[in-house]
Amino acid sequence: MAHRQPVIAPPAANMPERKRLTLKDLAAEIDVHYSTVSRVMNPATRHLVADEVAARILQLAEQRGFRPNRIAAGLRTQRSGLVGVVLPDIANPVFPPILAGIESVLARDGYVPIVVNAGADKSRQRFVIDQLMGRQVEGLVLATAERDDPILDYCLKLSIPVVMVNRGEPTGCASCVVSDGLLAMQLTVDHLVKLGHRRIGHIAGPETTSTGQQRREGFLQAVKRHRLRRDDYAVVEAVSYSREAGREACAELFQALPGLTAIAAGNDLVAMGCYDYLREHGIRCPDDVSVVGHNDMPFVDALTPPLTTIRIAVHEMGEQAATLLLKKIGKPEAPVVSVSLTPELVVRGSTAAPR
Repeated sequence: MAHRQPVIAPPAANMPERKRLTLKDLAAEIDVHYSTVSRVMNPATRHLVADEVAARILQLAEQRGFRPNRIAAGLRTQRSGLVGVVLPDIANPVFPPILAGIESVLARDGYVPIVVNAGADKSRQRFVIDQLMGRQVEGLVLATAERDDPILDYCLKLSIPVVMVNRGEPTGCASCVVSDGLLAMQLTVDHLVKLGHRRIGHIAGPETTSTGQQRREGFLQAVKRHRLRRDDYAVVEAVSYSREAGREACAELFQALPGLTAIAAGNDLVAMGCYDYLREHGIRCPDDVSVVGHNDMPFVDALTPPLTTIRIAVHEMGEQAATLLLKKIGKPEAPVVSVSLTPELVVRGSTAAPR
């Protein structure tokens, strides 16, 4: 006797679909105009509705499991409520507090950031920008900008609001929020010279970045102001702002400036690479060589020795970048603004008078 094959019903083709709840459905149920419901569902316009009415609408929306269709609303209003934030290295501890500052400002206006780790490769960065544009972001915060950056030029040609954060660029074609690198290196060199150091090396960040270029220039201005002789200081460029690059550059610095007694590092990760090199070669910090970092990233006070460094206002940097971007989104003709925040020196155990 032949076995009959079980009959498999087509996947829910004939089953009634659950109807998506709309703004008009909620409005009809609570007897208000659907535009009122729309205002309440948008945190940026909720204040336009009486508190008692807004509370009733939000309670009903929660009971019914209502979620606004942001895609449809974006197509209708050309407003997605999304902002792209493009980072060069999400593992760098300097970026989380910047992101926190950005998010705190965006949230007040009902915006949500899409954060992307784009790296340093320009083709990857352009791909990321195209993907964000495809998701209808209303603006971009770029932490990846370099001097003469083709990606920034590309964004400007797309006519999307752009603000740079942590890094700037010299042409003034887009707003930026940075920390004053010239002042930072002045504070660093002043501190080391006051301790008695006269043979000081600087490990600079990549010359392609505004931070690398400006801190290098600040160092050179500071050592000349203190009338250090040309053979009493040296600058070596790290290939990146990373711990390994810092260790490799530190080796080069000792070759370039034998007998150095102090190092001004391009950032805290580079300074940690200096710690690695010193430890490997039995050089004590700060007894033999003092080290100063830059950024005051989390936990550098827990290093051995605790790192003397430059503290930058990272949270405020993110806040101001987001504020400038929202102004540009709301008013595309808004002027370009360049904000330079004041750094401060935080003295810890990695610096001391030379022996």
